[in-house]
Amino acid sequence: MLALTIGAGACAAPESDLGQDVRFETTTYAPQNRPDVRGTIGAVSAGHPLAAQAGLEVLKDGGTAMDAIIAMAGVLAVTRPHMNGVGGDAFGIFYDGASGEVTALNASGRSGLLATPEFFTSAGHDEVPGTGALSVSVPGAVAGWVDAHDRFGTRPFAELLEPAIRFARDGFAVSTRLALDFEAQGGDLNEYGRALYLPNDGAPPIVGTILRNPELAASLETIALEKKAGYYNGSIAQTLANFVESQGGHLRTSDFAAHTSTWVEPLRLDYMDRTFIVMPPSTQGPAQLALMEMSKSHNVQGMGHNSPEYLHTLIELKKLAFADRDRWIADPEKADVPVARLLDPEYLRNRAMLVDPSSAAESVGPGFGDEHMSTQGEQNDAGDTVYLTAVDQWGNAVSWIQSNFAGFGSGLLEPETGILLHNRGSLYTLENGHPNQVAPEKRPYHTLSPMMALHTEGDFAFTLGTPGGDSQPQSLLQISHNMLLFGMTPQEAIEAPRFRSMSGARVSIENRVSSATLDGLTSLGHDLNVIQGWTATFGGAQMIVFDRENGVLTAAADPRREAYALAY
Repeated sequence: MLALTIGAGACAAPESDLGQDVRFETTTYAPQNRPDVRGTIGAVSAGHPLAAQAGLEVLKDGGTAMDAIIAMAGVLAVTRPHMNGVGGDAFGIFYDGASGEVTALNASGRSGLLATPEFFTSAGHDEVPGTGALSVSVPGAVAGWVDAHDRFGTRPFAELLEPAIRFARDGFAVSTRLALDFEAQGGDLNEYGRALYLPNDGAPPIVGTILRNPELAASLETIALEKKAGYYNGSIAQTLANFVESQGGHLRTSDFAAHTSTWVEPLRLDYMDRTFIVMPPSTQGPAQLALMEMSKSHNVQGMGHNSPEYLHTLIELKKLAFADRDRWIADPEKADVPVARLLDPEYLRNRAMLVDPSSAAESVGPGFGDEHMSTQGEQNDAGDTVYLTAVDQWGNAVSWIQSNFAGFGSGLLEPETGILLHNRGSLYTLENGHPNQVAPEKRPYHTLSPMMALHTEGDFAFTLGTPGGDSQPQSLLQISHNMLLFGMTPQEAIEAPRFRSMSGARVSIENRVSSATLDGLTSLGHDLNVIQGWTATFGGAQMIVFDRENGVLTAAADPRREAYALAY
């Protein structure tokens, strides 16, 4: 392995001594599935090789990191249609290489004006459905593409969507991973979705055959030429709104027309000699930072990588962070979200001390507020999302994520537009008084959580993100520790075996963790589900790291999905 030298006595160093500049040297961790990918000018990593190729071509042609993101996002909407698309939501964090300024964009959509709790209960529901028209909020990804491009892009917008249009119109080859995903996740598709994605009597396209979506190609052409107006104010919005209404949903054309993205101030936390940057609510970003702040109260590095003590501590800290997340995270424009209190260092030190080193907790309540109001709940195992990232020749960096939420989202493919609608609206609750209770023109709570890190001096260090719903903060913490505490290269840090804490004492964990660790966790009361191989249960992380001393970009991509990294 290539290790990070963190200074003398690194194994027992206090938190303030951790994470100095990158120094790579050979050690013996484990063989990598894939090599680290290095370049000196630009780098990309995306959830499909065709997307990564499109992004690299944009960078090499003189485009910015944001230009590359638009090209990759468009291709991913075609090549990973069950995970994301123009019917989904997006979030991004941006680093300006010239000024060092960091900003963030919430490109998620809101509920319709009709979306009161009574709208759902009058339709016979005591909770928000997980699929179907009532799970659909306004898709925000397209507006996010345009707004981010207007601020950070330089190449013509229509040019950047050409690869996506071509793959939708002319088709692309179906991979083994894609066919397996379609088969596993297509159970809720409507008749139009089944005809396209399960065409062989309910079976997926044959591996190696060509998948086309000409209706989506036409929609992408409209978006390329007319941008937001073509999607939210024209025939696409009219068609989608009529379709959702016909299925019993709350969206109307006026809801599409009223949609806007929101530029927001990201949240920051200093940890391991880096400044970590995440999205604020309506995302679970605060849970990410809470996990890091609470980790400072435990000697996690001294416990040893993936030891029973180490994994037990992270699992128990996750329960504490998620209890607060589930109680409080919502749309801050519509609810009082006490972010400052949730991230108060003294509060989190006290929370961290609740970890029992000898026993796994079956349930954990929030640190304040009514305990019964913790209703965000456990998400689907896979988390159907794509993460993508780019760094350009000017030092600009983007950490971007977009999603349908569940596999094939709402299950509703609108046939005239070829657009599959997400089910992010399923994350509202009907519980009276909860901050995330559904209401008109309100964003749902979101699991999407891209991340970026700076050196403490303020210059860019790395981007990092992953699909995976609830697993996102858990995976990103483990990967950051792998690299900055345990000396792994970016690719090694991503490939190292991970856990995913579920509800109660249940924990999914990869079989590459040692048997001694598995036995130790079981003895502590964790209910383990040991998973063989490389599966999407644990996300699909990607990252780009900048070595500022040597001027080298290192990009990495997770073999658990179809992600690929490229650099030049």
